[in-house]
Amino acid sequence: MGAIEISDKELVGSYLNGNPTSVEKLINRHQGRVFAYILMLVKDRQLADDIFQDTFIKVIKTLKSGSYKEEGKFIQWTMRIAHNLIIDHFRKSKRLPVVDNNNDNYDLMDNLTMADASIEEQMITNQIHDDLRKLIEFLPDEQREVLYLRLYAEMSFKDIADLTNVSINTALGRMRYALINMRKMIKEKNLIMSM
Repeated sequence: MGAIEISDKELVGSYLNGNPTSVEKLINRHQGRVFAYILMLVKDRQLADDIFQDTFIKVIKTLKSGSYKEEGKFIQWTMRIAHNLIIDHFRKSKRLPVVDNNNDNYDLMDNLTMADASIEEQMITNQIHDDLRKLIEFLPDEQREVLYLRLYAEMSFKDIADLTNVSINTALGRMRYALINMRKMIKEKNLIMSM
């Protein structure tokens, strides 16, 4: 008998009804996505760890206080908390994040899963991910952020617009330009990819 996937909403309800392991399951389910997003913006593993912990402390406090409104968007709500904590950090330190490609070899793309791929398919997929990672780093920050949020965090353009405080059209435009720029770079570097 296979395990049945419990929804985020059910886990939140279970936690609020006194089951502390439910919040642990929520954190485990979403930690890769949330941590990768934080690390992408702050470019520092130790700082990302701190903000990640603060994010889930705030999640737990909000759940306990009863002020969480379930709309089936737990991950988007959690990402907004992380985003706000990152902004707070940079406001306090009065500095902007610096792009650093040397972040302890941690990589967002390492969290992508491959279902029963052969070794050859895995090697090809790993090479494509590696090429894409290198190209993504050349995108302007706003375009890179929308690309990660849409493709990796699987957020809707409305949620991305809300999270980044821009209009949906601006979020769509940034994604469009990110893809245009990626295609240009692929063409210039003569890479063969289907995008």
